Amino acid sequence: MTSITHGILAGKSIRRLGFGTMRLTGPGIWGPPDDESNALHVLRSAVALGVQHIDTADAYGPHDVETLIRKALHPYADDLVIATKGGFTRQGPGQWTPCGVPAYLRQCVELSLRRLGVDAIDLYYLHRIDPNVPLADQLGELEQMRTEGKIKALGLSKVTVAQAVEASKIAPITAIQNSFSLINTDSDDVVRWCESNHVAFVPYAPLGAGRCLAVEGSREPVGPALPQDALRWLLDYSPAMLPIPGTSNASHLVENMRAADVD
Repeated sequence: MTSITHGILAGKSIRRLGFGTMRLTGPGIWGPPDDESNALHVLRSAVALGVQHIDTADAYGPHDVETLIRKALHPYADDLVIATKGGFTRQGPGQWTPCGVPAYLRQCVELSLRRLGVDAIDLYYLHRIDPNVPLADQLGELEQMRTEGKIKALGLSKVTVAQAVEASKIAPITAIQNSFSLINTDSDDVVRWCESNHVAFVPYAPLGAGRCLAVEGSREPVGPALPQDALRWLLDYSPAMLPIPGTSNASHLVENMRAADVD
């Protein structure tokens, strides 16, 4: 049952505010963080503050953040959902190219299992649909790995309602991750589809990459919203919403987690 604080993801009741790990890398989401000890501290602090949903991807680094998660949090708490993604190749800082070749997706899953140190991934997203490969081939390979017990639940990232409908005919979809925030509601139709189909909607960039604030990175009440207000707005927007604000700053993490308490 969904409340202002808790919802369901991958079969577990979790706190609705999760933690996105994309910023725990070098510039351009490339390479390891400048300060590994700080990144490990932020991950451990997130769990200590009650986060039960950690979102990552093999493309973050690439590979660096999955390794950091294992180093910081393994062995994992039973109530923790770790979601990762595959289907992007990286050619350098800020460069992302989708690859949905089934053999490549299988390799992505196998290597994520190894880096995270798990026998099964709680939630695995197709990071992007590759327009050059039939969706049935891409999602079909991931569904096969789900039946093999290597994936517990499947998700999609950056999709339309039509793509979500097509995908749901191939495999059960547990979550959809699209950009959504106070200043970007373009995926409202996807949010409503998720509500109707009991699918979690996980908004990435829930603070609009800082644009919800007057000055990017500002934590002062000088813009359209404080981070807590922008996140609480998302929680109120839909019961399907499970935001994953990310940061590499432990103080900002504490402020973000207060959103469920904002009136």
